[in-house]
Amino acid sequence: IVTGDAYIDHPAFGAAIIGRYLLSKGFKVGIIAQPDWKKDQDFLALGEPRLFFGITAGNMDSMVNHYTARKKIRSNDAYSPQDKAGLRPNRASIVYSNKIKKLFKNVPVVLGGVEASLRRIPHYDYWSNKVRNSILFDSKADLLVYGMGERPILQVALALEAGEIPQNIAGTTVISKQIASEPYHLLPEFHSKFSKQEFWQLNKEFLQNYRDKDLYMLFAGRYLKHNKPAEPLSTNEMDEIYNLEFERDLHPQYKNKRITAFEQIKTSVTAHRGCFGGCNFCAIGQHQGKTISSRSEKSILTEVDKITNQKYFHKNISDIGGPTANMYGTYCKLGISRTCTRNSCLMPEICPHLQTSQASYKKLLTKARKKEKVQNVFIGSGIRFDLALQDQDFIRQIAKNHTSGLLKLAPEHTNDRVLQKMNKPKFKYYQQFLEQYMKYSRQFGKKQFVVPYIIVGHPGETLQDTIELAYYLKKNNIRLKQIQQFTPTPMTISTLMYYTGKDLQNRKIYVPNGREIRLMKALVQWYKTKNRKLIREALQKAGRNDLTKFFLG
Repeated sequence: IVTGDAYIDHPAFGAAIIGRYLLSKGFKVGIIAQPDWKKDQDFLALGEPRLFFGITAGNMDSMVNHYTARKKIRSNDAYSPQDKAGLRPNRASIVYSNKIKKLFKNVPVVLGGVEASLRRIPHYDYWSNKVRNSILFDSKADLLVYGMGERPILQVALALEAGEIPQNIAGTTVISKQIASEPYHLLPEFHSKFSKQEFWQLNKEFLQNYRDKDLYMLFAGRYLKHNKPAEPLSTNEMDEIYNLEFERDLHPQYKNKRITAFEQIKTSVTAHRGCFGGCNFCAIGQHQGKTISSRSEKSILTEVDKITNQKYFHKNISDIGGPTANMYGTYCKLGISRTCTRNSCLMPEICPHLQTSQASYKKLLTKARKKEKVQNVFIGSGIRFDLALQDQDFIRQIAKNHTSGLLKLAPEHTNDRVLQKMNKPKFKYYQQFLEQYMKYSRQFGKKQFVVPYIIVGHPGETLQDTIELAYYLKKNNIRLKQIQQFTPTPMTISTLMYYTGKDLQNRKIYVPNGREIRLMKALVQWYKTKNRKLIREALQKAGRNDLTKFFLG
């Protein structure tokens, strides 16, 4: 396995979890972490593998890792020792694969991880400002595993051991000479002058068909074959994977060095995978799927015990959660969440077939908190507040026992029209949750606060909308130290809107850009003296000089 991250033997890191899983199935696995791509030496270090090279850019897309939303190079890398930047190349999956194909001409190359997964079909690339073809063509790899890869990679390894390059494994994408599936759907042919309308059409057809059909797309006389997604893992399979013998620490080569990504998760536990929220700017649905795969209570509590025996443990479990913490133990009553064509089980209203009880999660948190060496169990993952409102006792419990003083929530905006473009719940649900949470905090004599996460510059947002947002923040004296500028990452619906200027209903949508986004950021951070000139400009541009005194005094 070749990875763009430093090697950390912990189940939060893809190279470790895939490596340990294959090891448990009788395969021998070598790891090449952060090789010097400008030389051959690191790639030759372990010799020629018997079956294949598995390549991942790491836990993040390498371009997201390297650049800010304004396309400025980041000065640090949380997945590298001492946060050192520059230890992986741009488009790492492509660079590593091309290098290996040059050095080992006859060895199959399998791509995996979030970078490859979200670039498996033609996608808009923000950093080059163009539509790029599937990463399979650029990388010259033999096969791509998308999503959570344990089951597909085992099937791939078994097939390669039998001497064949597999074509039909669920959760994989391959290049094929012909169409050989039933049922299938043929996507629009890709070519060098792919128009915005063609790109919109391809994405529309992909989203309508990928769950239950194999997809084909013609390019230069060959087909990209996108096999159906792999079935979500069962509870027993999740337990098997997370119970593997991880060291739960940095590789010895990083002794006395700090890796921020590990520091952030070393006392946290993954309780489940998947997210059915369906936020348009988030790629988790395309990567992990919307079916919730929950671990058993016993497995999670066993992992808590393992953490408490680590030398770095000091009284607190920082998180028991997943993409969205309070989706643990929830499920579709009809059992069709994987093939259901709804993008979200919560929007525009909560699906009546969704089992929304948070009883399993509450029970889990309580048992973990009662562990002998544990003083506190906090929730570090996001909480879906519209789901939490279904269970008042859950809100009471997190206010009493599971907040470290600051609870992080993601309303993202105050304007319902903008929230609708994000596929996020109406702002009133955030306000209702906030009211309940603060009520319980006061009841228990706790001085606790909520930090709202905000996105600016999302497709559909106007300067008027941001002024409304800033008005709410200033009126409530909310001083955000960090705000997120919308970044168009591959394969999200928001990115499709950003590039094409249309939503999924083919309606035109306003896309803010350039200086306007700078004005939006200044408004949201209304309290900074350096932003006063920009705020004045924003108010003048929006025709809201009546608010000058409110914002500037």
